[in-house]
Amino acid sequence: MLIEMLYLNLQRESQLATACFLPSYCWLTCATLHLLHFTDTKSPIRTLTGIYTSFMRLNFGGEVITLNGGVSSQEQQNSLMLYVVRTVGKLAFDGITNKRTSFTAEELEQWVGGKTKTDEELRELAVFRTDVLDFFLVPRDDYGSDPETKGRRYVFAVPIMQEYLAALYVVLGENKTVLEKLTKEVSEALGPASEDITSLLSVLSKIIPFRIFAIFNLLKLFPKLFEKVSSYSKGRIANTMAAEMFRSEDSFNEDVLDQVEQSLLGVHGPQPQEEIYTRAFELYPIFMGGLLHYGNRRLLDQLGCNIKSHTVSQITRALRKNLIKQSQKNQPPEELMDLLVLLYEFQNPRLTAEVLQSIKSLNLSTVRMTPHKCFVLSTVLGCTTSSFHLNELNLSSCHITPELLQMLWPAFRHTRNLNLQFNSLDPESCILLRDLLLEPNCTIKSLQLCDNYLSDSGISHLLEALSGNHSLQRLNLMHTGLSDKSALLLAEKLGQHDQLKELNVAYNNIGDSAALTLVDACREHPSIHTVHLYLNQLTDVAKQSLYVRGGPRVKEGRRVKVLASVTEGSDISEDWHPILSVIGKNSLSWERDRVREQLLVFLKDLEWGRKQHLSFWKKMHFRRVESVVRQMLRFIEKSSDTGTGTK
Repeated sequence: MLIEMLYLNLQRESQLATACFLPSYCWLTCATLHLLHFTDTKSPIRTLTGIYTSFMRLNFGGEVITLNGGVSSQEQQNSLMLYVVRTVGKLAFDGITNKRTSFTAEELEQWVGGKTKTDEELRELAVFRTDVLDFFLVPRDDYGSDPETKGRRYVFAVPIMQEYLAALYVVLGENKTVLEKLTKEVSEALGPASEDITSLLSVLSKIIPFRIFAIFNLLKLFPKLFEKVSSYSKGRIANTMAAEMFRSEDSFNEDVLDQVEQSLLGVHGPQPQEEIYTRAFELYPIFMGGLLHYGNRRLLDQLGCNIKSHTVSQITRALRKNLIKQSQKNQPPEELMDLLVLLYEFQNPRLTAEVLQSIKSLNLSTVRMTPHKCFVLSTVLGCTTSSFHLNELNLSSCHITPELLQMLWPAFRHTRNLNLQFNSLDPESCILLRDLLLEPNCTIKSLQLCDNYLSDSGISHLLEALSGNHSLQRLNLMHTGLSDKSALLLAEKLGQHDQLKELNVAYNNIGDSAALTLVDACREHPSIHTVHLYLNQLTDVAKQSLYVRGGPRVKEGRRVKVLASVTEGSDISEDWHPILSVIGKNSLSWERDRVREQLLVFLKDLEWGRKQHLSFWKKMHFRRVESVVRQMLRFIEKSSDTGTGTK
């Protein structure tokens, strides 16, 4: 499937097709797709930054550029990779700063050519353009399709390369301000001589008053001043990383790994009616973090691009504060996924653990999980201590399959409330979940499996865990394909688990007899206080019996709350609002005909109950609930007319 999608995109995108004629770019494309879709827990850890750094090492390892045409001495040689960073990287950085991905020939001349004067420098520039510049940039002639396009422009052969080179340009400290450059030069010039000058001044001070030479003591301050400015510069890099990571205008973009995939495979399905030209460079800060990892720094050092450990320490210290501050805010799921990718690319367990300590809940709902994303989530949470636990891990609507569930196992060990609603779990998945619940140190208190077709066979596997689990308190099996068989088995197994407090088996195929048996078992249970049974195949008589049976057997006994309908006899149920709230939230994803049928039954019960009361206020209360039900019915009818939702 991936090969077919790649082939179709190569036919559409001549830019990528041209790049892939070069074996190195073909390798880069395949290595990236392999990382995204074929990550294995048994394979060595690979990162996107590591792939691009290896790409640079393979293409530029050992290559140098001479200053005067010859190679007579090491001092006259510069690393070609470092020269690429100072020229092409500077161009890439300018593009990201100004939100541009295409460049004119004049801009290439400005950033890459510079102020060349001698014939030798012009000759070297011509060679560089032929051998290197054409390797990164390709011309694009698409007049009128982009507001930026006015004549021939140049773009990076692989768009992600612009973000990588810009990140490398920043991390190497090439974007220094005038103050930073001046301070460094003065410090390097005066720093070594400061001790000799101090010794001379101490001798002269015995003959002439020292205060005359006090101004020369300022020479001692330059190294310290440079350290201050340098520290500020590293803090500025960390601030840039955090600011680019959490830009408000990029908050609702797809997560960065999906963007990488789309750049290679294209966007399949309905296309937006209007072109959107806002440029999102969300890989840029992630690459900056990945380049600080020791493995990537070692490869870059072989290319003549040295990132010192002291620099990494300063950036990390400033970055920690920024990430902790941002992680405490209510970020969208895609932004949280990007944060996890940054921590994974950084490969710094201590920093990861400190950032995650500030996160109480991780909401990744609607993020399309892939093998690599699951591996990232498990690896990042694996950096924390055994005592760290998320209050909630929300993985609803994440396209999780049984295979991905296995990869997420390490992440589940750090979770108290696990939400797996609306995924692709099947009966076999229940075997994995059973083994998870039977682990000695299992801390899961709430397990939401609603809207997965688990069927009776899957539930039978899951219920085997009740006898050995001591943490589970809430079990949500709403809309999982349960029948009377599962309800009776559940009633039989409840006595083996004394911690359960709430059980949700709403919207299944449970009949009157099985529902009554289940409620009786819940009433005998020492801790269960709520059972959800609405939207099952229940008669009006059974609903009334369920309400009565939920009461205590003795006068001061414990009552079990049974949620079966919006009415309880001739009165409105005190739980009508949560019942209608759940139905309204899921009405478009459930079977509309069945939901409509149940709402009409509710409406009929409400109208009958209203007629049984003479009180004006009672009638008004009934009418209020009726209006909510009618509004939901109109919404479902409207969605049927427009064709949205699930039929």
